[in-house]
Amino acid sequence: MKALRSRTPRTVDIIVYPGFKALEAIGPMSVFEYANLHLQRRGQSSGYDVQVASTSIGPVQSDTMMSLYASKAVNTIALPDDAIIVGARNIQAALESAWPIVDWVVAVCPRISRLAALCSGAFFLASAGVLEGKRATTHWSVARLLQEQFPSISVDVDAIFVRAENLWTSAGVTAGIDLALAFVEEDFGRELALDVATEMVVYLKRPGGQSQFSTHLMSQKTARPNIRDIQNWILENLHQRLSVATLAQKAMMSVRNFARVFHQEVGVSTLEFIEMGRFELARQLLADVSLPIKKIASRSGFTDDDHMRRVFQKRLGITPKLYRERFATTGVYEECPGAAEEAK
Repeated sequence: MKALRSRTPRTVDIIVYPGFKALEAIGPMSVFEYANLHLQRRGQSSGYDVQVASTSIGPVQSDTMMSLYASKAVNTIALPDDAIIVGARNIQAALESAWPIVDWVVAVCPRISRLAALCSGAFFLASAGVLEGKRATTHWSVARLLQEQFPSISVDVDAIFVRAENLWTSAGVTAGIDLALAFVEEDFGRELALDVATEMVVYLKRPGGQSQFSTHLMSQKTARPNIRDIQNWILENLHQRLSVATLAQKAMMSVRNFARVFHQEVGVSTLEFIEMGRFELARQLLADVSLPIKKIASRSGFTDDDHMRRVFQKRLGITPKLYRERFATTGVYEECPGAAEEAK
């Protein structure tokens, strides 16, 4: 853990504009506020000085009934250490009404320590040209549009958040909390980030490489209660040997009918769903660097670590070992040199 000490707070601007997503602004603000609270409890000075910024000073209406008061107008002189641009439901309209933010990004990108864009806020960075040739993510619903409009960007639709040098992009809404927690961990260490996550009753982090399309979300969307119950049971028992016949019996259906209905409801086969669940569980467990890879494979229900390795190669093109090296500390997706040469 990084040593905690008294120092000048990091300045953070949360950049909003008419129609911004309220939760995307409030989530990171809360993370930094709780970080300050826990630092003060340890006898330390506040770590973050957060301001709401916009194209002009004054109240800014969000996508809800709530407004935030921008105490600062974005400018190229009084730069914060970090800036976070939130997203909007109608990003095209937002770009037209808040185009000065794009111009601001062009001017300040090389001079700012961390510049983040949440959800569809990635379009501000893309429109400024600073993401060209880089990997980025955004909310899955606008990922295709981002890729079509800016083909030079490598859009990772699967990631929770991605770091490319000083630029950070995240998936939608609550992923901004994950990104802000990664900031806290990078600045003050894992222990403080864990305290903040516990205070907010959220996970310390969903790794940056974790999928936006989780098996848990898939089970929530399933219409038939009996199939949804089976999905939940699978996710709670991934360490066991699971067969279609056993699951069909639990659902009180024939194997053939169960397989057909499951695929129809979920969109993937039963075996594919099981593999996805084990893959996601293994990715979460890999964040704990104290757990041996063989034990993670066993806890996740893989037959052995070689089986887990093959699944990771198929789904990510990298091994569990390399995945851990990329994500285990801050959960941030970063390009890792020498991936092709990485050994088992």
